[in-house]
Amino acid sequence: MGNEHLAYPSGGALNSRTYGAGRPLVLLHGWGLNSGVWDVVLPRLASQFEITCIDLPGCGVNAGSLPEPYSLENISAQLAKSIPAHSIVVGWSLGGLIAQYLALHYPHKVAVLVGVATTPCFEQKSQWPGIHPATLKQFQRQLALNFQTTLARFLAIQALGSPNAKSDIKQLQQSISRYPAPALSALKQGLKLLSNTDMRAEIARITQPTLNIYGRLDSLVPATAVELIEQLQPAASQTVIAHAAHAPFVSHPEEWLSALFNFFDSQ
Repeated sequence: MGNEHLAYPSGGALNSRTYGAGRPLVLLHGWGLNSGVWDVVLPRLASQFEITCIDLPGCGVNAGSLPEPYSLENISAQLAKSIPAHSIVVGWSLGGLIAQYLALHYPHKVAVLVGVATTPCFEQKSQWPGIHPATLKQFQRQLALNFQTTLARFLAIQALGSPNAKSDIKQLQQSISRYPAPALSALKQGLKLLSNTDMRAEIARITQPTLNIYGRLDSLVPATAVELIEQLQPAASQTVIAHAAHAPFVSHPEEWLSALFNFFDSQ
């Protein structure tokens, strides 16, 4: 799209792309993918905001920029350098987990927090719905054999339940294919983050205005988790898109954008 500005900082900082003009809004994608996932909604967002798209460390154009160790703390420190002050930060899936951490530890960067199909704890635990530990372990084993096949399977799971699953997967595949493949080490360590990170005790301390958008048919962040997250974070607003799965901005962009803009208008 037009009016694209590319930032290639030195010193190991992350590359980013900026579109549009207005209030700063940052988009963070999920595990194993890149910022191409936002292509469907990017033109509408860029018509009202200055959008910064950042590929997570180890992904897309930042495939060669991996912090050591690959921890939530170090990833967030890298990202914070590329996030304008007082931004709206929109994080999807793993990106949402990172966005929550940024809101807590870099409050001057995050003025408004939007979580998309995300949770403070992705792995299923006692009385906590999530991804079964065996599923995450299976992904870890498969990565060692063929990471392209593993990524393709993960895309299929994200669309599972969506009435437009095939077209959703095709759209995601086309969007992410324009950028470099992720680093295998980032994929492995990213799965460990999904398995090991538990921020349930911390999200109540998030003071920024917060909107969480979910898909009712999401198999990775089950609808049964929404009420539990609401109890942990009662000040946050919650929106559930009835016929969406794990990528509501792809399958139901108009409903997703409407939820986003309505929330912004209420602030």
